Amino acid sequence: MIGYKVIAFILLVTVSFLAMFYRIIPTLIGAILSALIWNFFFIKPYFTFHIENTEDVLMFFMYFVIALINAVLTFKIKQIEHIANKKDAKLKSIKLYNTLLDSLSHELKTPISAIIGSTDALQNNKTINDNQKEKLLEEISIATLRLNNQVENLLNMSRLESGVIVPKMDWVDVKEIIYGAIRTLNTKLYSQKIIVNCSEDFPLFKLDYGLTEHIIYNLLNNCIIYTPEHSTILINLKNNGNILLIEILDEGKGFPKDEIDYVFDKFYRLKNSRPGGSGLGLSIVKGFVEAQNGEIALENRVEGGAKFTIKIETKMSNFNTVENE
Repeated sequence: MIGYKVIAFILLVTVSFLAMFYRIIPTLIGAILSALIWNFFFIKPYFTFHIENTEDVLMFFMYFVIALINAVLTFKIKQIEHIANKKDAKLKSIKLYNTLLDSLSHELKTPISAIIGSTDALQNNKTINDNQKEKLLEEISIATLRLNNQVENLLNMSRLESGVIVPKMDWVDVKEIIYGAIRTLNTKLYSQKIIVNCSEDFPLFKLDYGLTEHIIYNLLNNCIIYTPEHSTILINLKNNGNILLIEILDEGKGFPKDEIDYVFDKFYRLKNSRPGGSGLGLSIVKGFVEAQNGEIALENRVEGGAKFTIKIETKMSNFNTVENE
């Protein structure tokens, strides 16, 4: 109905598809078989490999050569594309490695230098008074906490990358997790006011206590670093059936519109952000939320500041914490 010449084009396209998905030997076999099929079924006389017409003989041999060349070239293009993708992945890996080194060289070196300097001052200077001692010990404490936070972030990112993290879901009081994270933050000297809005009969949810506390801690720590002194950080706890909603709102400058989609990327730091930080905190938050089959969103508030919204669908208790007590 469509003619044997059109069939030749259809078979050539089929050979091209084979070359996209298979290695060179199966592709060449496909090219040879396509030529034989074309000859046997579509060139007169039918159902024989004999060709009477000289023009058809020339066309058959041309088809045979073109099919082989087509198969080889398509396979080679696929190989070149694969090599290019590997090179691209390697360049990205090198860039990521350099970013990590640049970030950690500052983030680890600074607290270590502070610890060494303060320790030397305490050991070698016999004339320092109690106030100076207290100040040096405070510097050591702050530097140690900063160092511990960076090491923790690196370990957590390593666990996320390797897929080792398996949430241990259990009944937890989300309010207890929030206040636990706030107590941990109290070791830092911050002036912001943290307010928690939650109903008295807020139910229990099945979550991983440690992962969730780390999520809240990282988000609150980020808010404290990037919001004005004496501003307010608001935490809203809500639920819609089995869906837990945690909203964290601050009164900072918010995020640049052209960068807001990248803040959860690994090692990403805002262009105009202050020195320091490894760009891991928010990516770990996203990883820990997703590990519990949840999702996190970020938006700028109309009145100024940022709003983080965590949504996790999980089991909810039929009794509340007040009744449980």
